Amino acid sequence: MAYWDHKRCHDNRLPGRWSSSTALAVGLLLMVSSAWGHAFPDHSEPRVGWMVKQSPAQVRIWFDGAIEPIFSTITVMNGNKERVDKADGRVNPSDTTILEVSLPPLPPGRYRVFWSVIARDGHHTEGDFPFTIGSGP
Repeated sequence: MAYWDHKRCHDNRLPGRWSSSTALAVGLLLMVSSAWGHAFPDHSEPRVGWMVKQSPAQVRIWFDGAIEPIFSTITVMNGNKERVDKADGRVNPSDTTILEVSLPPLPPGRYRVFWSVIARDGHHTEGDFPFTIGSGP
């Protein structure tokens, strides 16, 4: 409740506002710092939703932070939900922000990449994306 304290001649609402502002700022910082803990995909090859003319030799996903090799997985499935990669999914040993898997020569068709990673601080993220091999419409 706001009122003027005539003896000191100041607005006693300021400490309350400052506290609310401080609480809001601290809350935002906590949200940002917890978001920093997750590893999110930055880009991939093949790119999300793209059509490529030839079967790629591998699928690679670049993340915005380091990921744990032992808890990170990647698989590629065809349109019949059959696994088509070489089952050698791994975090690149020279760059721990890259998750990759090798592919055999694949026929034209639609494929989906499924990934799951644990960031270095223990936060889990997962997702999937499609790509197509073909000559296009």
